[in-house]
Amino acid sequence: MTTDAPTPAELDEWVARLAPELGLDAADVPTGRVLDLARDVAHGVARPGAPVSAFVVGLAVGRGLDLDEALARVDALLAERRD
Repeated sequence: MTTDAPTPAELDEWVARLAPELGLDAADVPTGRVLDLARDVAHGVARPGAPVSAFVVGLAVGRGLDLDEALARVDALLAERRD
């Protein structure tokens, strides 16, 4: 993998290698949704907030919060910032 922005294939390859290392099935990684979250936070809050927000959502999901609910809560907070 290069240091430039990865192609979708390179990102898929990375997730396919990373997920099993962390005891996960790569098929369970919603890459597109995580990227959407990062984009929305980067544009709506600040770029450094993107990875931190993805980590926080991952923690919440890992502790039992439904992914759709977690993302809806992030969306609601972002909407409050726009108002």
